[in-house]
Amino acid sequence: MSNDDRARFANMASSTAEDWLIIGSHMIPFARALPDRVLAHLQLLDGDFGGFPVDRLTHCLQTATLAHRDGRDDEYVVCALLHDIGDTLGSYNHADIAAAILKPFVSDENFWMVEKHAIFQGYYFFQHLGMDPNMRDAFRSHPAFERTEEFCRKYDSPAFDPKGEALPLSFFEPKVRALFAKPKNSMYRRALAAE
Repeated sequence: MSNDDRARFANMASSTAEDWLIIGSHMIPFARALPDRVLAHLQLLDGDFGGFPVDRLTHCLQTATLAHRDGRDDEYVVCALLHDIGDTLGSYNHADIAAAILKPFVSDENFWMVEKHAIFQGYYFFQHLGMDPNMRDAFRSHPAFERTEEFCRKYDSPAFDPKGEALPLSFFEPKVRALFAKPKNSMYRRALAAE
């Protein structure tokens, strides 16, 4: 990369419109490659069992497969696929990581479902850790409570089956690419609309 391909400021406060044209010309191809980075990061879960009956990638694939087989729309299925993508970097807040990745691209209901799924999943095992399995009850009045409870009950919780169906990642790849093609909820949406 030559110096002509880079902005010239040392402090963002002194940046110019010309600098941002250069940065913008790099941003568009970088943003278009987001699905590649998401899929590559998801593959980091392959072979990582963490003591579970299936590895983390298989769990994500099973969760998405169950949602797909149940007729859920593509946005929901991608949320199911990516709900635990944060496991590698957010060992103590994986749901927040997944939700942050998805937030610009999904509905408020699906964002909340992914963000809160760890608390709702706790209904099935928190008692074994000395935690309150009814922690989710604090959110009972939220409009997405039932959606999130159902996600965990029907798709997340039963997706640890070594004999369970898990469609390959290649099956879900077109859905991932379509979802990440254009943000719905981003402060940069107007700037990106010029592309």
